[in-house]
Amino acid sequence: MPPASGEKRRATAKGEKVTFVDELRPLLRLRWLQSLTLAGLLVTVGVIAFNLKFSVLDLDIWWHLKAGDWIVQHRAVPHTGLFSWTAADRPWVAYSWGYEVLMSRAYAWFGLVGVGVYGTLLTLGVAYFIYWMARRLSGRFWLACMLAVVTCSAFLFNLMPRPVFFSMMLFCVTLTLVLEAHRTGRVQLLYWLPLVFLLWANLHIQFIYGLFVVGLLLAVNLVQRLAARLGWEPLWLLPPKLPAVTLAAVFAACLIAPCIGPYSYHLYQVIFQYSQAKVPYRMIMELQPLNFRAGSHYVQLLLMAFAFFAVGRRRQVDVFRLLLLSIAGAVAFRTMRDAWFICIPAAACIADSLADETAREAKETWLQKVAVAVVVAVSLLVFARSADFNTRGLDRAISGFLPVNAVNYLRKNPAPGPLYNTLDWGGFLIWYMPNYPVAIDGRTDLYGDELDEQFFTTANGAPSYIDDAYLNQAGVVILQKTNNLVSILQADSRFQLVYQDQLAAVFVRSGPR
Repeated sequence: MPPASGEKRRATAKGEKVTFVDELRPLLRLRWLQSLTLAGLLVTVGVIAFNLKFSVLDLDIWWHLKAGDWIVQHRAVPHTGLFSWTAADRPWVAYSWGYEVLMSRAYAWFGLVGVGVYGTLLTLGVAYFIYWMARRLSGRFWLACMLAVVTCSAFLFNLMPRPVFFSMMLFCVTLTLVLEAHRTGRVQLLYWLPLVFLLWANLHIQFIYGLFVVGLLLAVNLVQRLAARLGWEPLWLLPPKLPAVTLAAVFAACLIAPCIGPYSYHLYQVIFQYSQAKVPYRMIMELQPLNFRAGSHYVQLLLMAFAFFAVGRRRQVDVFRLLLLSIAGAVAFRTMRDAWFICIPAAACIADSLADETAREAKETWLQKVAVAVVVAVSLLVFARSADFNTRGLDRAISGFLPVNAVNYLRKNPAPGPLYNTLDWGGFLIWYMPNYPVAIDGRTDLYGDELDEQFFTTANGAPSYIDDAYLNQAGVVILQKTNNLVSILQADSRFQLVYQDQLAAVFVRSGPR
């Protein structure tokens, strides 16, 4: 007899009322329905990515692509400010070199479609890893799916697919291992972490966020053990389950792992430089605090609030999880770009708090995972045509957003440099107009606050533009049509407007330098 009929007959025999949930529960346990639901979630994410075409509309991916080409060509990583004439001799660390090499190969083999698919795969990867994290921590499929949907809606499509997407995926892995070890006391789970950080440090600089989680776990463990030795060990406080010495050894290995790479300990120097930067937080919109003008900002707030509730309702206070949510929230609400840093821990803490070790569902088999991957791949392949996700469609999207026509004009009518540009288009010009080294681009760590401030001030049309040494040296100027500096240069006898369209304006030097 089918399970539903059996459960219904037993309930009727006991005189209990059969509810809709009782009728629905056996259906929700069907593995094919769960696999189909997961495939539907991933297909939806892929369809949104195809429609938005974020994977080719990011302002920064183009300098990443050019850096990847350089690394492949020279079989080395750069150490100075390539592609820039204003910062050519400054030290520079291509800390996302692994991401850049993969992008370079994607473009070399498949052109713009390769770049588009690469970004889409990164987006799908983030969505799947959030699901995987919630599924492993909670042991419940439908809870994991709901958390994945809510978490992705909170931040996933507020960002372009960049190296940070690797950080999101590896952060999910790190958080899963840490929370599972923290709950069960199985320190062996943490032995994987040094390998995770070895990979992570060669893909993106925000491995430091993962180190923060492991360091916080160690700090809480040590403080609680010290308090216990001093005689303060209240029953309402969750005691540490992991051995402090082993945990400290794992943390030390995690600190050393990022140094195993082409840049060695210099990655930590880059992190320190970023921590000192101030100007980019005024210049770049995504680095500014949440303004709650978008619905996703409220989703982030509610997700964090529910995570605090899920952790706080436990009988014993878990200091580690409360501190994790508090510190992650303070960091994430400071900059819109780091929204994932609270959304992922919030989803993880909710899943971990609602876990029931006695009612864990069976994990998906490899066959089910392959079936989901095939369904997603075929569905997106079919949809790609209607979404205009092909070479022509991607080229059309790029041409409507970036100064393709302006650069084509300069290719046909070259003028002596150097080039002056603003930050937004610098990355694209590095790739699409390589004969002109740029004045500035999105590598704010290369230029530093002083140069960033100077270019930002001049671009806004401040009177000090007349004394800008880099503008005074320029032979070619390419700017966004809406830039304040455009109207100023039109009245400046030193420059002549030679090209303009709905996006860009191009000036060349007409007077003495």
